[in-house]
Amino acid sequence: MEWTDEALVLGAARHGESALVVELLTRHHGRHKGLMRGGAGSRMRGVAQAGNRVAAIWRGRLAEHLGTATLELVDANAAAVLGDPARLLALGALCAVASAALPEREPHPEVFEAALAVIGLLRDDDADPVEAAAALVYWELGLLGALGYGLDLDSCAVTGGTEALAYVSPKSGRAVSREGAGDYADRLLPLPRFLREKAAPAAGDVLAGFELTGHFLDRSVLVPNRVRLPAARGRLLDLLRRTSSGSE
Repeated sequence: MEWTDEALVLGAARHGESALVVELLTRHHGRHKGLMRGGAGSRMRGVAQAGNRVAAIWRGRLAEHLGTATLELVDANAAAVLGDPARLLALGALCAVASAALPEREPHPEVFEAALAVIGLLRDDDADPVEAAAALVYWELGLLGALGYGLDLDSCAVTGGTEALAYVSPKSGRAVSREGAGDYADRLLPLPRFLREKAAPAAGDVLAGFELTGHFLDRSVLVPNRVRLPAARGRLLDLLRRTSSGSE
């Protein structure tokens, strides 16, 4: 069988002397792997960089086989952000989270489309790096929703009100107001202002956003599958912490 699809490269691993096993996030075929013959050679090495947008052809005798992948570069996203550590880390974090969280070969076109939007911001030299990082938080929220673990941040789980929402229950994923939190506020997760009021994000708020999505990605998606939050994401958070403390 054979299919052709638009894809983002999530990663690649050496296979033999000259081949790579590439991992792709495709628009219509989900997270998918394939053997890329000659992928480790000098002519093709730049194509299979994490974050690159490619046109992919996959061929296999049976659908469940690894199959072979032929890639044609469409957008060299990895090269475009190579000179900016923050944007490069954000691109790597997006690819790593998609690889860790998405089930193999399960289509999620909305996750793919949202990833393209985030990468567009990361490539935009005029975009605020903090806003680009905030877009990645929104992408992780959308990923949780696509996997059936969406958070309810519209009203308080205790009072039903929509005002002064400040926390999120670490168990239910529902927002909680200051009034509803009462004496339990220290047991709840902070709800960053930019998520509850659509306000301009600050570095500290974006970090809190990543801690919020990371909690639910870890608890609901990764730990049940014996997977941990990717190290690439942790490196991005470390940079955000340094940025946040330096701006105080």
